[in-house]
Amino acid sequence: MREKTGRRSFLKNLGIGGITATVAPTELLKKKNTGVAADPKDVFNSDIQPARAFNGVYKGQYLNRVAFPVGGIGAGMYCLEGTGAISHLSVHHKPDVFNEPGAFAAIHVKGVQYGSKILEGPVPDWKKFGRPDAANGAAGTIYGLPRFSSAEFQTRFPFAIINLADKDIPLKVTVKGWSPFIPGDADNSSLPCGALEYSFANNTSKPIDAIFSFNSKNFMQKGDQKGAIKKIDNGFVLSCDGTKERPDWLGDFAVFIDQPGTIVDHCWFRGGWFDPLTITWETIRNGNTKSVDPVDEGAPGASVYVPFTVAPGGKKTIRLMTAWYVPISEVRIGEEPTDADLANDQCFTSDTLGDDVNTTKEYAGGKYKAWYCKRFKDIYDVSGYFSNNYNDLLKRSTLFSDAFYASTLPPEVIEAVAANLAIIKSPTVLRQYDGRLWSWEGCGDGWGCCHGSCTHVWNYAQAIPHLFPSLERTLRHTEFCESQNGEGHQTFRASMPIRPVKHDFYAAADGQLGGIMKVHREWRISGDNKWLEKIYPLVKTSMDYSIHTWDPRHKGLIEEPHHNTYDIEFWGPDALCTSFYLGTLTAITKMGEFLKQDVTLYKELYAKGKAFMETQLFNGEYFFQKIETTGLNAPSPAEQAKKSYGGSYSKEAVDLLEKEGPKYQYGSGCLSDGVLGAWIASMCYLGDPLDVAKTTSHLVAVHKYNLKDNLSEHANPQRPSYAFGDEGGLLLCSWPKGGRLSLPFVYSDEVWTGIEYQVASHLMLMGKVKEGLDIVRTCRKRYDGKVRNPFNEYECGHWYARALSSYGLLQGLTGVQYDAVDKVLYIDSKIGDFTSFISTETGFGTVTLAGNKTSVKVYSGTIEVTKTVMGSPKVEM
Repeated sequence: MREKTGRRSFLKNLGIGGITATVAPTELLKKKNTGVAADPKDVFNSDIQPARAFNGVYKGQYLNRVAFPVGGIGAGMYCLEGTGAISHLSVHHKPDVFNEPGAFAAIHVKGVQYGSKILEGPVPDWKKFGRPDAANGAAGTIYGLPRFSSAEFQTRFPFAIINLADKDIPLKVTVKGWSPFIPGDADNSSLPCGALEYSFANNTSKPIDAIFSFNSKNFMQKGDQKGAIKKIDNGFVLSCDGTKERPDWLGDFAVFIDQPGTIVDHCWFRGGWFDPLTITWETIRNGNTKSVDPVDEGAPGASVYVPFTVAPGGKKTIRLMTAWYVPISEVRIGEEPTDADLANDQCFTSDTLGDDVNTTKEYAGGKYKAWYCKRFKDIYDVSGYFSNNYNDLLKRSTLFSDAFYASTLPPEVIEAVAANLAIIKSPTVLRQYDGRLWSWEGCGDGWGCCHGSCTHVWNYAQAIPHLFPSLERTLRHTEFCESQNGEGHQTFRASMPIRPVKHDFYAAADGQLGGIMKVHREWRISGDNKWLEKIYPLVKTSMDYSIHTWDPRHKGLIEEPHHNTYDIEFWGPDALCTSFYLGTLTAITKMGEFLKQDVTLYKELYAKGKAFMETQLFNGEYFFQKIETTGLNAPSPAEQAKKSYGGSYSKEAVDLLEKEGPKYQYGSGCLSDGVLGAWIASMCYLGDPLDVAKTTSHLVAVHKYNLKDNLSEHANPQRPSYAFGDEGGLLLCSWPKGGRLSLPFVYSDEVWTGIEYQVASHLMLMGKVKEGLDIVRTCRKRYDGKVRNPFNEYECGHWYARALSSYGLLQGLTGVQYDAVDKVLYIDSKIGDFTSFISTETGFGTVTLAGNKTSVKVYSGTIEVTKTVMGSPKVEM
């Protein structure tokens, strides 16, 4: 009988709300799968503690790098910095990380000396000498304007809240930045818009007269084009025309306020040097306003003014709305397919999965066009929709925020999950004209990095499947249609616009196999049996190709050289990709059985592979790789490498091959991703395809050997900026039992946040909560705002997709999964009682476990639960 114990007593060591009660009994931590109990005193204790509270306020040095994305899914964005500054403006369908547009809000308080300040805190020190052009004086920036002396930042995603204070200003000032984010409503979450709400509270005994203004250069102007500034109700529109050579320069950005009495200056003073900003600041400083109509050309900037009075004890909120419309892009990615590729394409010539294929055909010959351009005709259409629906969008986004932050899970987990939802709003994600999702892996400073919704990277991402299931299914559509040929070969990088691809490179074993597991996940999340019926033949083709290519002798192993997420090929059976294979064989079997298909071969291969992996690829502590180059269908590694990313073998490499074997393997190493396929299987409603005790042993070894609290003595000749020096992190691989090759796989010495989170989540699933939290804390400590932006976890680029594995932490701690096919709610808590966020195809809310009772509180939509199961989904093979 479970002892009833409140959440407060259980979380003594979490530091939430001054919790001081006793901890819960050991029984609450008994792991259902292993029968091994953890000591509750150890679960949340850790030597790894941050200087600031997780999920708390950023201030002082922790504001240094804070920049919070505001914008819609695939629609572009700008960032609201921790100080209140606007930066990273990226609305032309590509990132522009160092774009500080020269847009700022300001306040003038009448009758107060030094009462004119921009509504921002102090400029971070790194901008004084560290940003582009700083050595030339940072000309054109607004760094030199008077500002508030202190700022504090906190997020309640999708809201960023900034409190500004200054001894000269007798008002309490709050800035709230946000853009619509409503799980289940992909379209309203993909709007090219955002808002900044400026609130002024008067805690004095006298009324205060003030003037609010928002001021901006025409940052839409490009090259030598003479941009225009146009009218919109209570605001202005910054515009630029395209040219014959650069039609993608065409675009509008609107700034407008929702109240009468607004005064608009559509044309700043025109002059040389620094004249426009100088005159504009003098207008603000003197407490004046200007009403200037649009001019034909040459307007350098614009301002909107709102005079107001705040009574004693009163509060005034000014709602500043922004929207943008850029109808043309320069984005076209991917080599053109050959006639043979087109002849062998499965979906582009049919409507196998839906009518949107025809829409794709129409735009495949040109360049990327954003989804919002189909929904709206121009900037006025977008702005009108945002203004007219503002209150409803705000209310529904607030419902999501309230539900998400109602959680009682550890604050480092909530912080990690919420911070990485920013990726979905970043330029990493695009949404093309027909509504389908397409993404980079991450973002360079001025262009997307590593194109094509890369399957082996997006494998890790668990947020979109739950928050926006319909968008996630469009990724499966692309993978199994345009990116897959008749033989079942998938190109792991989709073209943009989405269209057939060339099939002239290796398929990625982890990416292609992971896609099959994700079809099972999408089916279970959506409950759409007809969708499964349509896509299953394509999935089967993919599965059979995988068997033929990587397991031609039907051993149940991935042993032929196989490309993977480390951008190289592993030779011989390895635990990483064989765990994928076992999970995928489970998925195809379960889907096939539901559809009454013959799955005999898949069951046989699973049984063989599981036995081999658990006996021949396990050293008693962790799983490893058996490097093999003989007895395979593949040519020699030196010959095979001619087609690989690393290129041909040099004479030195050939000598090394003869001595050690092929380059870029991990062999006897302890790979952090070593049982990744088992974690993805669990995320995909398939349970663990391996012996749970061995999976747990591997993960404990990863925590023991690969997690470092200080990397000062760790040599990383690869890409060190992810974590180095006195920082901590989880290494991708180590060789605690020896056997490290001269050239192990190319990223082996690095630290990737996406892998840190998947290992942490997997540890939690196995009941190793303390070890999982150790990793989360170590990771988030690096992203505390001092050196790195807490809302931009990077790997091969900013806002890197792999970090969306953090969403799996919710399942790791609670075991919550909702199966829409059977209407079953699974709960397998590793932390006793809890309240946690849940998002389904039809609604979102919270799940609570209290004693032996469970409840679901629906905040939006519906969640039909006919049965609750205490445990995780069990799949028998």
